[in-house]
Amino acid sequence: ESISRKGETVDHYHDWSSVEPPDVFDDPPIVFEARGDLACFTRPEFQGERVSYPLMTPSAAVGLTTAIFWKPEVRYVVEAIDVLQRGGWLAMRRNEAGVPITRDAINRGGLAMDDVVQQRMTTMLRDVAYRIHVNIWVHPGAREQSPAKWRDQLRRRIQRGQSFRTPFLGMREFHADVTDRTDESPDHTWTEDLGPMVHSIQYDDRTGKESYSFFRASINRGTMRVPRAGFGLLAAKESA
Repeated sequence: ESISRKGETVDHYHDWSSVEPPDVFDDPPIVFEARGDLACFTRPEFQGERVSYPLMTPSAAVGLTTAIFWKPEVRYVVEAIDVLQRGGWLAMRRNEAGVPITRDAINRGGLAMDDVVQQRMTTMLRDVAYRIHVNIWVHPGAREQSPAKWRDQLRRRIQRGQSFRTPFLGMREFHADVTDRTDESPDHTWTEDLGPMVHSIQYDDRTGKESYSFFRASINRGTMRVPRAGFGLLAAKESA
């Protein structure tokens, strides 16, 4: 789909529901690092309390990369995630709003916190660092098919510390420090079968629902390889 702006036609939103990423990309992945004091990559099977996966999920890596550089004709496909710093666990009880903050609520002056606040226990990670390997996937309906320009812009933003919005580690309040890749080695002591993990999350704008796809995750000497697609298991809660 395209829109007109100042006498020219520009690419706008694209329908990604009927397209699949290529098995092989022409260019090597872009590699960068993200670290932070706190992180929470929430497991969707826990409804009452928040419990994190033991490392960043592919969907969280895509969200972080999108926060750095966003274009409607571009999606990101994660190739691998290296765990540079595994971190530890931290449990904290937090106050959260049980309903989303809508524009109507803002116009009314905010939410009535006494009515909507709920306490939730969050089991999160602390002191983590990851190296993300990500491919740039251009929508087949986009006017410009070469990813070279988008690759250069993403690299420059990483190197300059610029972003489209604040990058975060699973939850928006957990800020991520994003840098270019270093020579730091992954945690070679960590090899484990992690079981099913969220691969991607799809949002239905019409119903406000989320649906999840999963993959069989394993980490080998500190590196988790990510398949192109997951298998669907769960249609879940309304998007908050």
